[in-house]
Amino acid sequence: MAEDDDQAEPDTEREPEREEDAYSLSPQAVARIIYAVDIGDHDLLLRELSGLHAADVADLLEQINAFDRRRLIELYGSDFDGDVLSELDEGLRQEVIGLLPPDVLADAVRDLESDDVVDLVEDLEDHEQEAILSALEAGDRIAVQQSLTYPEYSAGRLMQREVVMAPEHWNVGEAIDYLRNQEDLPEQFYHIILVDPRLRPVGNVTLGKLMAARREVLLSDLVEETFHVFPVTQDEEDVAYAFNQYHLISAPVVDEDDRLVGVITIDDAMAVLDEEHEEDILRLAGVGEGRLSDRVIDTTRRRFPWLAVNLVTAILASMVIAQFEEAITQVVALAVLMPIVASMGGNAGTQSLTVAVRAIATKDLTGSNVWRFIRREVLVGLVNGVIFAVVMGVVGVLWFGGPELGYVIGAAMVINLVVAGLAGTVIPVILERIGVDPALASGAFVTTVTDVVGFFAFLGLAAAVLL
Repeated sequence: MAEDDDQAEPDTEREPEREEDAYSLSPQAVARIIYAVDIGDHDLLLRELSGLHAADVADLLEQINAFDRRRLIELYGSDFDGDVLSELDEGLRQEVIGLLPPDVLADAVRDLESDDVVDLVEDLEDHEQEAILSALEAGDRIAVQQSLTYPEYSAGRLMQREVVMAPEHWNVGEAIDYLRNQEDLPEQFYHIILVDPRLRPVGNVTLGKLMAARREVLLSDLVEETFHVFPVTQDEEDVAYAFNQYHLISAPVVDEDDRLVGVITIDDAMAVLDEEHEEDILRLAGVGEGRLSDRVIDTTRRRFPWLAVNLVTAILASMVIAQFEEAITQVVALAVLMPIVASMGGNAGTQSLTVAVRAIATKDLTGSNVWRFIRREVLVGLVNGVIFAVVMGVVGVLWFGGPELGYVIGAAMVINLVVAGLAGTVIPVILERIGVDPALASGAFVTTVTDVVGFFAFLGLAAAVLL
């Protein structure tokens, strides 16, 4: 591409990064990269990308528009780093794969670990999967195809096939000699897995202990106390929970005959936890698994159902209000104050709901402590309700000049905050017990309860006391 004479090169002087920008791409870095793309300078692009981690390059591809993304990948050419594919968001990964020439794609995936290849191909169309699998060596291709036969979101999909193992009767010297003679060790590994004659894992030895011990020491004398084995069908959420709960670094995966077939490492387990936490946050807001690169129509389609549900709940709340139309007409102050009661109840319910959903996700909320948790949230709602009842009671007296209205809104505030604490904990627990994702469905129910109870309590008490 010819260089535009009117296009000035951006200032290449590197400014010191602010502390909050230390682990993100600066606008200046993005501008320099886009400038290299604009003038078609392959060498300049490589220099700008050379200091970036694959995750940073993936972030760059996600931040820029589709036109610049296509031009950057074309200019990147055969130097494209396969690790970038494993770092890309799933929705964008297919687009990038489609932009890569077949020979570049083949080179990009050959150096990836088997678990990264599985993650790469599992959501692709059959012809796209075949294009990637055909680029692998026969042994690697068979391993990836075998992993794809395991259930989605299982340990078999999460594990990598590259395993470092040793017979349980070996000593340190034999293990070290074996490692030094291997030419295809994984790029990163943390343990040597000890196996019996039938290839069943019996223990882990950390590399630190291995290097610190004398050659004649038996490996079986160095095994870690904490040792967990996962079947290939184990749900990946349970695997990630175990890694976090028991501070695991890596763990073997076994088939139906308890033979070692792979290993799961902490980076993959933490990625699952991160995805689950992100998914819960998005579902609590009713936005699903949205991405920055999604099209308008896709985002609209995901959000519409929950907006429709919220409309229904709003209509229910309005129907409650309509039952007290005469009271509102006679006491205009009720129309001014009733949103306060509903809003406070909604916020209190969301607080309890968020804590409950998080506790369910981390398995901290169980059958043994559920009633204690519910009782705590109800008491918190009661205490907060009393405090804000006093505040709003005073506001009602000072604002509208009569104590009766202060009594009404104060009592309604106590009732609604207690109910909010109860609904925010009981509803997600019930949904979880009946097999419905509490993060996905709880918000609409809690909002409905707090709105309906808030309006009914406030307007009902007002009609009884003031009229």
